[in-house]
Parts: sequence; structure tokens; C-alpha cells
Amino acid sequence: MNDQSEEVRRVRDAIAAVAVDTPPAERARRLDAAMDAATLEWRRRRQEAVQEMKDGGMTLREIGKELSLSFGRVRQILAEDLSQPEAQDG
Repeated sequence: MNDQSEEVRRVRDAIAAVAVDTPPAERARRLDAAMDAATLEWRRRRQEAVQEMKDGGMTLREIGKELSLSFGRVRQILAEDLSQPEAQDG
């Protein structure tokens, strides 16, 4: 199994384990909270990786080409303020 497949399997296993023996409404709330936290962490780590590419001398256009993203999207990723959690729906 390659590294990416192993990572995907671990994420799926973690999701499956969230609040498995709880009522559906509570399970949905817990899954929402876990998804929000994971999404924010993934966005932070992506931003960090893109910043490392930029700090390593790549232009935003080169980064975009490498990641199959537009110049504007790369710029947006770098400019995102991920220091605060996003507002919750509800």
C-alpha cells in the first residue's frame, strides 16, 4: 500500500470511529465538529507547504503549475488568515 493510500485509510478509520455508539443527532454534531477541525488543519498545512515552496524560490505561477492551481488561487491560499476558526453555521 502506498503512503497516500495508507493516509486515506487512517482518515477513514478515524471518521468511522467518531461517536459510533451515540444517537444520530449527537453523532452528526460530533462529525461536524471533527470535520471543521480537520478542514482548518488541512488548510493550515496546505498554506504552510505553499509558503515553503514560495520561500524556496518558486514564483506563484510556478507553484500554481506544480499544484494545478491558478495564480490567483495560490495567492488566495497564501493570503488566507487561518489563525481563527471559521464561524459555525447554525
